[in-house]
Amino acid sequence: MSQTIVIKIGGNATDHLSTEFYQQLHQWHQKGDQILIVHGGGPQISNWSSKLNLPVKKIDGIRVTDLETIKVTQAVLLGLVQPALCQHLTANELPVMGLNATGHPVVFGDYLDQNVYGEVGKVTSINQKYITEVLQQQIGVCAPLVVTKAGKFLNVNGDAAAAGIARLIGADKLILLTDVPGVMVADHIVDSLTQHKAQKLLANNVIKAGMKPKILAAFEAIQNGVKKVEITNEIKHAGTHLMAKQIVC
Repeated sequence: MSQTIVIKIGGNATDHLSTEFYQQLHQWHQKGDQILIVHGGGPQISNWSSKLNLPVKKIDGIRVTDLETIKVTQAVLLGLVQPALCQHLTANELPVMGLNATGHPVVFGDYLDQNVYGEVGKVTSINQKYITEVLQQQIGVCAPLVVTKAGKFLNVNGDAAAAGIARLIGADKLILLTDVPGVMVADHIVDSLTQHKAQKLLANNVIKAGMKPKILAAFEAIQNGVKKVEITNEIKHAGTHLMAKQIVC
C-alpha cells in the first residue's frame, strides 16, 4: 500500500546526503509512495547575511527576519539550495520537481508574530491539487517559504513548514532529518518520546533551542493526523519516534 512521506532536510545536509538516503528514495518511489522533501538553508542564509553585514539572530531556533534578510533568504533558498538539491537527486536518477520554481504558488501563510520575528510566517494552506499531481510522478522539493494573501514571501522555520505541509497534505509519515541521531538526553538517544515527556525535557532545558522547533513541529503534526513522526540523522534509522500518547502495557 502506498503512502505519502514528507522529509525535512536541513541546509547543511543538502550537499551531504548518504547513498542510503538515495536508495531509500528509490525504493519508496518504485513502490508508488508519494515523496515531498522540504529543505532548509539556515547555514547558507547566515553566511550570506554576514557577508552583506545583515544581523543574524534567532529566538528559540527561529530566525528573526527583516526586510533585507527575507530577500537574501528567498535568493539563497530558491537560487542556490533548491537547484543544488534537485541536481543531486537528478544525478542519482530520481525524478524530481522543484516546486517553488514552477510559477505555481505552493504554500500559503501569514505572519507568525511580526513584532517579534519580522518577516517570518506560518503555514495556513497549500496548493494541494498541484502538489498531489506532481507527487504522482515525481519527488517534490519545496522551500520553507509561504506566500501571504498580499503576495509577500515570508520565511518559515523548516521544521514547522514540513509539519504544516505534512498535516495539510495528509501525510502518513514525517521524517525530520538532523545532524544528530535523534533526541539526545545524557548522550543517549531517546527511542520514543511523548508530548508530556518532551514538555518536561524542554522545561528543564535538556532539549536545547536548536531541537525545540523540531519537537514542537513533530507534535503539531501528530496532533493533526500524521501517523508517524521521526527525528533522525539517517533516513533508514528510526532515531526518535514521537508518540501521541504514552503506551501502557
